[in-house]
Order: sequence, then C-alpha cells, then structure tokens
Amino acid sequence: MTTSTSSHVARAARLPREERRQQVLSAALEVFSAVGYHAASMDEIAERAGVSKPVLYQHFPGKLELYLELLDTGVDDLLEAARQALSGTSDNATRVRAMVNAYFRFVEEPGGAFRLVFESDLAHEPAVSARMDAAELTLATMSAAVIADDTGLSHEEAMLLASGMQGLVHVAARRWLRSGATRLPRDQATDLVAALAWRGISGFPLTHPPQTE
Repeated sequence: MTTSTSSHVARAARLPREERRQQVLSAALEVFSAVGYHAASMDEIAERAGVSKPVLYQHFPGKLELYLELLDTGVDDLLEAARQALSGTSDNATRVRAMVNAYFRFVEEPGGAFRLVFESDLAHEPAVSARMDAAELTLATMSAAVIADDTGLSHEEAMLLASGMQGLVHVAARRWLRSGATRLPRDQATDLVAALAWRGISGFPLTHPPQTE
C-alpha cells in the first residue's frame, strides 16, 4: 500500500461509521454510474472511497448488496418527487407538468442514481427486476388514482393511461439527457413533453373538475 493510500485509509478510519458509510455509497454510485455493475469492482470502489477493502466489507457484504442499497435510494427519491408532483396541486395541467419535471430533474441530478434505475445492466437479476417492477407499479398507481378520480374511468383503464404517460416521459427524459451540446434547457424540455402529455390526457372529460376560487 502506498503512503498516499495509507493516509486515505487512516483518515477514513477516523470518520464516524455513518459518515464513512455514506462516503462508500457516494463512491460506489460514481463507479456504477460510470462503468455499470458488471465492470465495477470492489477494489475500485474502495480506492474511490479512500478506504481499505476490509473496511468496505464491514459495511456491505458484497457488490450486489451495495448496488441494491443505491438502487433503493434512487427509487425512493423518484417516488417521493412523483408524490410531491401529484399532491402539490389540484390543477391537473400543473400536475402533469410537475410529474414530467420530476423525471427530468431526476435524470439531470449530477451523481444521481438514474442510470441504476433506468439503465441498469443488472436488470435480469431477480432482486433488481423486482424493485424496478414495484417502482413502475407504484408510479403508475399514483397517477392512475388521479386519472380515475377525475375521469370516472375504471382502474384498469386508468392504469393503462398512466403507464402510457409514464413510458412517454421516461423515454423523453433519457433522450433529452443524451442530447449533449444540443440539449434544450430543462424547463423548455419539460414544457414540450408536458404539453404533449396534457393534450392526450385532457381529452378525457372530467367528472370532478377542480374547484375555482
């Protein structure tokens, strides 16, 4: 071990346990996001975190457990953003835009977990696919509840519409992120996709229009 690596490990050893754990998670997220699950190594994660491998394994018994914790955190962040988007207003056009914006903000977040959530190279791992299926179901169910309440559509009809809108926003947000130098400002991109989604969903008549003051 080099002197530089030794000093990193010594400094890490003096950190409180929870702070050191967050340091490991942050380093792992950077590595997984950059190279994917399969190409990432615990050696690289430990080096990026400035800890020894024994210290790393004190917090996480293996690479999969570390990955799943990051995935859970990313999913929770997206679900919470979606809940806030839907509960923040009773105006449905505003709700649609807020939901679209939640996706765009999620993929834009520097160092965020969107690649683990949307572009995982471990999608066929049962523990990962179960989490992703549950997240997609939860997102669709939240939107479907609003759609059903406002339109009088059945649960299955509302779920189908909610899933369609979810797919539209999901793909558009990823495409926007990849556009690089030609990328539109986030607000402009959000407005465009929200307008498309709203033109579709607003075609269904409201059975319970929002109250105006």
